[in-house]
Amino acid sequence: MAIQTVGIIGAGTMGNGIAQACAVAGVKVVMVDIAQAAVDKGLATVSGSLDRLIKKEKLTAEQKTAALALIKGSTNYDDLKSAQLVIEAATENHALKLKILKQVDDMLAPEVIIASNTSSISITQLAAATSRPDRFIGMHFFNPVPMMALVELIRGYLTSDATHDTVKELAERLGKSPITVKNAPGFVVNRILVPMINEAFFVLAEGIATAEDIDAGMKLGCNQPIGPLALADMIGLDVCLAVMEVYLEQFGDSKYRPCPLLKEMVAAGQLGRKTGRGVYTY
Repeated sequence: MAIQTVGIIGAGTMGNGIAQACAVAGVKVVMVDIAQAAVDKGLATVSGSLDRLIKKEKLTAEQKTAALALIKGSTNYDDLKSAQLVIEAATENHALKLKILKQVDDMLAPEVIIASNTSSISITQLAAATSRPDRFIGMHFFNPVPMMALVELIRGYLTSDATHDTVKELAERLGKSPITVKNAPGFVVNRILVPMINEAFFVLAEGIATAEDIDAGMKLGCNQPIGPLALADMIGLDVCLAVMEVYLEQFGDSKYRPCPLLKEMVAAGQLGRKTGRGVYTY
């Protein structure tokens, strides 16, 4: 089944980014959010992002017009019925995602595939809340969606090969490079990335090197575009801590214990860029 229309639930950062990636690739989009203001903001963000691509000469004004014409903003879940794939891109909140998934599962035709853009919640567990666990998959896009090539395709315990292959084909049509992942805490990228960030906090706490030198070492020695501590500030120290706590709980392995310095900084409200101060001051 080729996908002609993608439904997206949530017009925030991830939702509007996915909408843009689809529309630029010529795929119709229905982007739904509960408030009209959120829908309007999402559409305005896409428009602004396309303008920046025009400035960089990566897109023409005609292509922008064509892409925007493919996105329909709505506050009505019924409009999702025209989609062959619906991607849930709501806030990373387990109870909220379950509520949304149950609601859309009841109204969508049985053959429609549902995907979740979660970065941490079990796909098997989310799939079990629907009547179509075989047609449920994780599609973890990375931020900013229009620029980042990676999509993690997470197979739940019951995700069928047909569902995986259909969604993989769409990801490639969007110009993305999908990787296939089994359902497990943190999937692949965050499973490796966040413990590395946590280890950088241990190195900092032990006074082995300054924050600047730790980041310079990883950039110059491992060819990373940004050091782990600067990246933590960008992600949010509270988010990094929450992920480590999930790993510690779900794996039951002490290697995932959060660094005490990371816990202290979060307790002090120094969460990174969003609060103006984390490892660095902004």
